[in-house]
Amino acid sequence: MAKYDAVIIGSGLGGLCTAYILAKHGMKVCVLEKNRQIGGSMQIYSRDKTIFETGVHYLGGLDEGQNLNRYFQYFNLMKDLKLQKLNENGFDMISFEGDEQLYPHAQGYDNFVEQLAAIFPHEREALKTYIQKVRETCADFPMYNLSNEKKDFTNAWHLQVDSQTYINSLFKDEKLQKVIGGNNMLYAGVAGKSPFYVHALVVNSYIESSYRCIDGSSQIAKIMSNNIKAMGGEILNYHEAKRFVFDGDSIESVELTNGERIEGKTFISGIDLSKTIDMVEGPQLRTAYKNRIKGLENTVSVFMLNVVMKEQSFKHLDHNIYHLINPDVWAGPFYDEKKWPESVAVFGNTNSKHPDYTENFTAMGYMRHEECAKWWDTKSIIPNNINYRGDDYEAFKIEKSEKLLDALEKRIPGVKSKVKSYTSATPLTYRDYIGSRDGSLYGAIKDYKEPLKTFITPRTKVNNLFLTGQNLNLHGVLGVTVSSVVTCTEILGDPDLISKIAKAS
Repeated sequence: MAKYDAVIIGSGLGGLCTAYILAKHGMKVCVLEKNRQIGGSMQIYSRDKTIFETGVHYLGGLDEGQNLNRYFQYFNLMKDLKLQKLNENGFDMISFEGDEQLYPHAQGYDNFVEQLAAIFPHEREALKTYIQKVRETCADFPMYNLSNEKKDFTNAWHLQVDSQTYINSLFKDEKLQKVIGGNNMLYAGVAGKSPFYVHALVVNSYIESSYRCIDGSSQIAKIMSNNIKAMGGEILNYHEAKRFVFDGDSIESVELTNGERIEGKTFISGIDLSKTIDMVEGPQLRTAYKNRIKGLENTVSVFMLNVVMKEQSFKHLDHNIYHLINPDVWAGPFYDEKKWPESVAVFGNTNSKHPDYTENFTAMGYMRHEECAKWWDTKSIIPNNINYRGDDYEAFKIEKSEKLLDALEKRIPGVKSKVKSYTSATPLTYRDYIGSRDGSLYGAIKDYKEPLKTFITPRTKVNNLFLTGQNLNLHGVLGVTVSSVVTCTEILGDPDLISKIAKAS
C-alpha cells in the first residue's frame, strides 16, 4: 500500500496550497523540497543582520473581501501575517531618466484615476476606460474572484491583443502610455506578445490594495507548513526528486537523488515544467507533448542587487520604484549589454525593529541567462552543493552591481554614500534556488497570437500525475494560489471546490 495519498514535488506556494487543500480533504500528503528552506520564491536570507526577499516583494488584493485576502482566509493565514500597507497614493512610482516628475500607480480604482489625472488631466476619461477594461477582464476569470461561474472566454478580446498595443490604443499621450506599462517587470512584458489579460490580472490586485510583508514573506510558507503538519501532512526538505518510477502506465513512486523512493497514489509537480517532463523517462508521455513543453519560450531572468544601508541613513521607502533609463518601457528583456541596465526596479524591505527606516533594499535589472553561459555548469546551493564559480564570476557580479548602483544614484541622489554593503544574484542563482530551467522569472511567455499554447491543464496523460504552479494559469502569489485550486478540483473531482473555499473564507 502506498504510504501517501498525494506526493507533491516542490514547496513553492503552489505546492503548499495544493498540499493544504488535499490535507483538509482528508488526504495524507507529503511535500518534497530539494532546498533547506521551503517556500520557493518566498525564501529569504540574511546579510548584515537584515532580511532580504528572494522573490515576493509585495502582495496585492489583501484588503478585507478582496480576492487574495479571501484565499488567505481559507488557508488560515491572515490572522498571523505581519503586513504593512504601501503608500495608497503611489504604491509603485514610475520614473524616467531625465524627467523629474514621478508618476504614481495608486491604490483604489478611483484613486488610481485621480492621481494620474492630476498629471494628465486631458486623459481622465481614458484612465476611467482603462480601469473599466481591467475590471472587465478580471471578471472573465471566475476563479480569480472565487466564483464558480462557468465562462467560455476562448474568444475574449483581451486574449487577442497584446498589452502594449491595447494600452497605446487607449491613451493619446505617449508618456502616459509608458507610465501605464512602466511596471511591466511584474510579468516580464514583451511587446507584441504579452496578452492584455496578463497585464490586467496582475495589476488589478495591486490597484485594489498593496502590501509588503514585515520581516519577509517566508512567514507565509512557515504558517502554511505548520497548518499542513497540523492536519497530518509531512514536508521533507533536502529531498530532491530525480525521476518517476512506473508500474505500467501509473507512477508508483518518485526516486530521489539519494536513491530513496517515496511511494504515493497521486503525484503533483509544482516545479519547472520541463524538469517534470524529464522525470518521465519512459513512453508514458508522448514525444509531441514533451517537445511542446520543452519548446515553450521562457520569460527573461534578472540580476538582483541586495543592498544593506548604513544604520538609520535611508528613510522608510513606502513604495516601489520602476525607473526607466530606456524610454521604451517594453524593451527591457531586449536590452543592449553595452547599455545595461536600461531599467531598474527597487523594492525596500520593512523591518519590525526600525519601521521608520529602510535598512535594505533589492534593486533588479533584467538579465538574459546567456550572459552567464560561461558558468552554466556550476551549482551553488547551500549547504550541500556549493561550487565556487570563479574569480571572473565574482568580478562579473561586482561590475554589474556597480552599474546598477550608478543608475540608481541618478534616480536617488546620495544613495551610494549610504550603502554599507551589498551582495548580488544572477540568473544562475535564481536557477539554483527557485529551480527554473534557465532562471526564468515567471515561466513560459504567454503570447496573444497563440493563447492556448501556454494554457497548461493540471491533468497530464499519466493518470496519476498532475501539475500545479505558475505555468498553469498565471504566475505570482495570487496566480499560483488559483492554480492550486484548479489542480485540486481535478484531483478531488469536486467542481464545487471553489464555492466551498469562497464560503469558508
